[in-house]
Amino acid sequence: MTRIKSILFAGAAALAVATSAIPAMADGHSKNIVETAVGNNDFATLVAAVKAAGLVDTLSGDGPFTVFAPTNAAFAKLPGGTVETLLKPENKATLQKILTAHVVAGNVDAATLVGLIKKGHGYKNVVTVSGDVVTARVSKSGAVYIFDESGGVSNVIATDVKTSNGTIHVIDSVLLPK
Repeated sequence: MTRIKSILFAGAAALAVATSAIPAMADGHSKNIVETAVGNNDFATLVAAVKAAGLVDTLSGDGPFTVFAPTNAAFAKLPGGTVETLLKPENKATLQKILTAHVVAGNVDAATLVGLIKKGHGYKNVVTVSGDVVTARVSKSGAVYIFDESGGVSNVIATDVKTSNGTIHVIDSVLLPK
């Protein structure tokens, strides 16, 4: 039990420290998720994708939502041409599916996520708005990772960006549904 507590403490501490890895998002509390992302250049690709998918109104709505937001660098990890292809109007449904696999209904901050992982004996399966399941885990070093249904792994690199309609956690890879 002491080992689990130390891992969970390390996980919460790593999440708190990781928040400084991404430049602050201006005035997040008074802005919604989309407005907050628009205000940070690290999310230009995500914002373009949200617009192309027709999800601006949804993610600007009341929520609350928790968004695992991939950075521009996360999108750049995808095979060449993938982002450009997804942004085409004929791929709107696919893009919507991918983006909603990054959204969880409700407001889940880092402490709550780590607590859910603890209750799940080291992992927590979470159903996303798309209906897909992602799995949150804490490593022995305290890092928090999100595993997607396609076998991809994303590191949570910043947490608890508060917005008027939810919380943003920043991730370093794009989550891909089956």
